[in-house]
Amino acid sequence: MSITVSKRGPVTIVTIDRPDVRNAIDHHHARALTEAFNEFDRDDTASVAILYGAGGNFCAGADLKAVARGDVQISQPHEDGPAGMGPTRLLLSKPVIAAVEGYAVAGGLELAIWADLRVADPAAVFGVFCRRWGVPLIDGGTVRLPRLIGHSHALDMILTGRPVDAAEALRMGLVNRVSEPGNVLDTAIDLASQMAAFPQTCMRQDRLASYEQESLTLQQALVNEWQRGMISISADTFTGAGRFASGEGRHGNFA
Repeated sequence: MSITVSKRGPVTIVTIDRPDVRNAIDHHHARALTEAFNEFDRDDTASVAILYGAGGNFCAGADLKAVARGDVQISQPHEDGPAGMGPTRLLLSKPVIAAVEGYAVAGGLELAIWADLRVADPAAVFGVFCRRWGVPLIDGGTVRLPRLIGHSHALDMILTGRPVDAAEALRMGLVNRVSEPGNVLDTAIDLASQMAAFPQTCMRQDRLASYEQESLTLQQALVNEWQRGMISISADTFTGAGRFASGEGRHGNFA
C-alpha cells in the first residue's frame, strides 16, 4: 500500500506515495489513509502530524481511472468507513499540517483544507479542478473552504475551477505559510516541532473549542470554551505559570 508513515520524535509524517497518478486516491488508499491518521490520534507519543505527497504533487484528488472502472466504495456521512478521500470526516484530537507542493486539486484540495494548517511550496497550485469533469465536492470542500477563506473567495474557486497559486492562496488565507522553493516538508516539520514543544493538553483543548464553536450559539460556545479551559488548567496551566514565574518565556522568548 502506497501510504507510508514515519516519525521524527513527536512528529508523524503520513505520505501518499503514488506519484504515477499524482497521488490520486482510490478507496483502498482512502481506507489506508484513514487508518494511518486514526493510529496517529491513538499514539500517546505523537503530537502533530504532517500530510505530504511524494514525487512533487500533494494530491490530484480521486483516482478517476478507478472510478471509470467502477472500483468505487464511498461511505455516506452517517455510515462507518472512510470518506472518498479518506479521513476528511474525522475531527482528530491533535493537529495536522498539510505540506503542499505541486497540485492540491479537487479531492486533494479537500484533503489539504481538512488539515489544521497548510504550508505550501511557492510553485504549489490549488483548485477545484473536478469542476471540468462534473465530479462534486463531497469531502468537505463546500463546507471547509467558505469557513477558511470566506464565501466570496470560496465561490470563486468552486464555480470557476480555476488554479490558485501559492501567493494568492496565502493572501486569501487558504495557505498559512509559503516555504522556500523545494523546502516545504522541512518547513512543515519545523512548524510541527514548534507546536509539539508546547503544553499539549492546553493546545489541543483550545483547538477543539475553536472547531466546536461553529455549531453553537455564542453562549453555548463560551460555556464550551470554559469547560475545555478547565481541562487545560488542571493539566498545564499551574505548571506553566510556575515556569513563567521562574523567568521562562520573557523578553520575546516564545519557545
